[in-house]
Amino acid sequence: MLGTNLGPIELSVSGLGAIAVALPLLYTYTASVSQTRFPTLRNKRICLLIAHPDDEAMFFSPTVLALTRPETGNHVKILCLSSGNADGLGETRKEELVKSGMLLGLRNENDVLVHDSPEFPDSITTTWDSSKISVLLCSAFAPHLARQKTSNATAPTAAIDVLITFDEGGVSSHPNHISLYHGARGFLSALVHGKPGWASPVDLYTLSSVGILRKYTTFLDVFPTMLALAFGGSEARKKSDKGNPGALINISALGGTRESYGTARRAMTQGHKSQMVWFRWGWITMSRYMFINDLRLERVKS
Repeated sequence: MLGTNLGPIELSVSGLGAIAVALPLLYTYTASVSQTRFPTLRNKRICLLIAHPDDEAMFFSPTVLALTRPETGNHVKILCLSSGNADGLGETRKEELVKSGMLLGLRNENDVLVHDSPEFPDSITTTWDSSKISVLLCSAFAPHLARQKTSNATAPTAAIDVLITFDEGGVSSHPNHISLYHGARGFLSALVHGKPGWASPVDLYTLSSVGILRKYTTFLDVFPTMLALAFGGSEARKKSDKGNPGALINISALGGTRESYGTARRAMTQGHKSQMVWFRWGWITMSRYMFINDLRLERVKS
């Protein structure tokens, strides 16, 4: 008669099997909670500021999917500061950006804007002039600043409520990404320049950069992300002057719903077909940014 006691190999296999089942289930539960209970933005005019077509899909998919839920009442637009013409595919990539944006939930094609200028070349070695980015944002969302004399009597205004972009690390250390961070901060400073005591009419959220090990742990990075939020201190819980959350955690489901990894993947594979070379297949399979976004509110003073 064969013994029924399991040996160490069988126990190890059983343990790994249990973990392989438990981790996706735990992630799925966390994603469900985040989509229904975590603080989010509602009834806001939101601009996602990116450097290249495909940034919205490769880095910000969970955020765009979360903020375009119909019940939030948000109006999300994408402003891209280059056509990604490094390989001569600029016109193709503009069209692909529109298709990706619609897959991710934008209201209409006109909500995708591409500013194609030689001042902002698609280049891994070029740092864009942050002051020119700030001026561009002012002309797009606060054109009155150029005509209005500085006065503390009236509150600053803008055509958007929220601006979202990369943080100072740019996620991938790309100089174009990092330039957007500095340009966005310059834009907020310009809005309140010469107006002490007034809060900026625009809240700025930036996408947190993480180390290379966390960057490629797929949905498993939800666990260190939640720990970082829990022990992140009071800044993450402190609301903005406008009452918006101090942090935004957007976690997409693994599949089965609009707000899922599957949708983010389609935004790349169906939207950005020209960009699907071998290393991008690796990115959309392994990167935590396809599943999880954590954004921090930037505190910008006049």
